[in-house]
Amino acid sequence: MALGDEVLVVTNNDVKEKSFEVMDGIGVLRLPCFNVMGGRYPVTKPDKAFRNHLKKLWEKEFDLVLINARFYPHTLLGAWFAKKKGIRCVILDHGTSHMTVGRKLPDLAFAAVEHVITWGDKWLCKEYFGVSKACCKWLEHFHIQAEGVLYNAVDAEKIARLAQEPVKDYRNAYSLSEDTVLIVYTGRLLKEKGIFKLIEAVEKIESDKKVCLFLAGDGEEMEAVKVRESERIKPLGRLDFKDIVSLLGQAEIYCLPTEYPEGFPTSVLEAAAAGCYVITTNRGGSGELILDKSYGTILENVTVQNLKQELERALEQKEECRLAARKAQKRVHELFTWDKTAQKVHNLAEQGVAK
Repeated sequence: MALGDEVLVVTNNDVKEKSFEVMDGIGVLRLPCFNVMGGRYPVTKPDKAFRNHLKKLWEKEFDLVLINARFYPHTLLGAWFAKKKGIRCVILDHGTSHMTVGRKLPDLAFAAVEHVITWGDKWLCKEYFGVSKACCKWLEHFHIQAEGVLYNAVDAEKIARLAQEPVKDYRNAYSLSEDTVLIVYTGRLLKEKGIFKLIEAVEKIESDKKVCLFLAGDGEEMEAVKVRESERIKPLGRLDFKDIVSLLGQAEIYCLPTEYPEGFPTSVLEAAAAGCYVITTNRGGSGELILDKSYGTILENVTVQNLKQELERALEQKEECRLAARKAQKRVHELFTWDKTAQKVHNLAEQGVAK
């Protein structure tokens, strides 16, 4: 918008909010949908309300249709809309493997569905990008050659500022001493994100070490996480952006032991921008931020023992981790900001007009 563009977001109404509203100057149109898998896989509902929304969309003029993700049914709708209207269409992929729920038959079914939808996407849209180089590599699985990378990003300056001006003192709120090391996880509470391995690893850290794990987020495993609450384990539920950044700004370590098909985890970028030492896996683009040990830790194998050892190493080597956190923070500011990604998207829209 700062570049002079008008933006309309078209999504599914899986959160049961208003069908249309303007948020910070951006129009958000939410299509009626079925909440398959508890909202993890929304499927657009072709009812009367949907048809009315589509009619209004058809009356508007666009220069670019940017489709985020590739394996949902409504991505086909976006690509079809662009083809029919003669608008430049770009699909921005966010995956690095097939969607999984950890059960063989459903996983095979989702893989098959993804291939079918991707076949339709390929027929309708010819330009593909990834939110990381890892995503571009995954597209080759579908015989798609990516045009390049449109990195997932954050407002690094805003995060750094909010981290220094917290809206809440978490140590004081939970009666923790100043020398207690705060470990943070933020994101959806899914088993595939490694949350239970992380909880167990923190529980097994030697009792004389003062640590506390805060888990900020909601999801299907929320009740199971609440059961594990203790002096060391603090489930916080869903937090707003300022509270999350405040928490990250007070934490020493951020840990995302994910085995989920991430594209480029926003939570990792936020944590690095806030100055946390990051421990994560090579799922998605995290390895493009954490280049080596001097930037943070990439776990090759997620086990409770590996997590425990890496967390204990970080507790022992605090100065080394502080230096690595600063280095990763600098890299976020240099490469992974919305200003840079927005400029690339703006250029794609301008090129579309020129064509």
